[in-house]
Amino acid sequence: MSNINEKRALNLVMQLMAVRGPSCDETAIADVIVAQLLASGVPKTSIAFDAAHKRTPRPGALGNLIVKLPGTRKGPWVMLSAHMDTVPICLGCKPKLVGDTIRSEDPTTGLGGDDRAGIAAVLTGVREILQSQANYPPLTLCFFVQEEIGLQGSRNMDVKKLGKPTFGFNFDGGNPRKLTVGATGGERMKVKLFGVPSHAGLAPQEGASAITAAGLAIAALHKQRWLGLVKKKLTGDTAFSMGTSNVGIIRGGNATNVVTEYVEIDAEARSHVSPFRTAIADAIAAAFVTAAAQVSSAAGVAVRAEIERRVDYESFRLADDSPVVLQAAAAVRQSTGVEPELAVTNGGVDANWLFQHGIPSVTLGCGQRNVHTNQETLDVPDYLAACRIAKTLLETL
Repeated sequence: MSNINEKRALNLVMQLMAVRGPSCDETAIADVIVAQLLASGVPKTSIAFDAAHKRTPRPGALGNLIVKLPGTRKGPWVMLSAHMDTVPICLGCKPKLVGDTIRSEDPTTGLGGDDRAGIAAVLTGVREILQSQANYPPLTLCFFVQEEIGLQGSRNMDVKKLGKPTFGFNFDGGNPRKLTVGATGGERMKVKLFGVPSHAGLAPQEGASAITAAGLAIAALHKQRWLGLVKKKLTGDTAFSMGTSNVGIIRGGNATNVVTEYVEIDAEARSHVSPFRTAIADAIAAAFVTAAAQVSSAAGVAVRAEIERRVDYESFRLADDSPVVLQAAAAVRQSTGVEPELAVTNGGVDANWLFQHGIPSVTLGCGQRNVHTNQETLDVPDYLAACRIAKTLLETL
């Protein structure tokens, strides 16, 4: 089992979780990461940023932080990664250690272990290797921006700046003994409904309510079982396909005495089977178009629907006997003495896009629990196990 300086690793994650870094504003946490890299002996010339933030839907403060080290021995070119941004509830976090658990001292905030624990595990593994002067293979580190708003950093990364990694290990949420070897694909949708306004008391018949159209569409999707857990047979298929969908945000209306002129809806569809994910999104789009046509003013002007769709990430599944899975499994066994569990997730991870970029990657957890809530905690033994796994990967590859 790889030994690490546990006190230093614990102090590091506590420090990182106290640093702000919401999506699109990761400058402060990037500065701390760079300082840690330099203190570990990484040359300043090996540290760079790409311009991913200039290609994302929402403009960001900076791009992905990329580190390339030539290594001291031959071996497969390895990539370790984590993401820098946190969800908004983590702003103002004050991490507090209680026994073997870290939580936010402020009960109204999250902890930010997603993914500061991942960053800390990567930094600890690299620092331990460099400062012990152990031999290690060619290495790329990547700290992604804007993961929490659709994997935007990994999607828009400058792959040429990475070098030529053979495979990667992505440190994110959950149990470090669970190897996430596959993930679902996701599509996001924005539905815009344009109605006809009128006075709701004096002449409601002169209007066409965008809210009414939205309600009809959502009710139809629920009745036809296209919302929530979706299980259906596609035309020509003999087996059921599985997926999920959700209408997550509705914005619209400005007064109770006005027939609503405009409504905007954010929705999503997910499936491990790409054609089925598309089928779910098609059904959502068709429901809103149909419902809009059913709501008209007295003059015959119907609500109009405009729909924008974007595939956030495609699904992927690594073979159980692929080199990257075997290497990750061996590192878990050596670092923890426990047999690893292979898992496929219904959420998106940066590994979705790394796979698309030609870098097959396994995702390992770092002990985060109840992420994205004010109940978030970090399990210290699991976090330290993730640090040892990161070090072991560099020692053994």
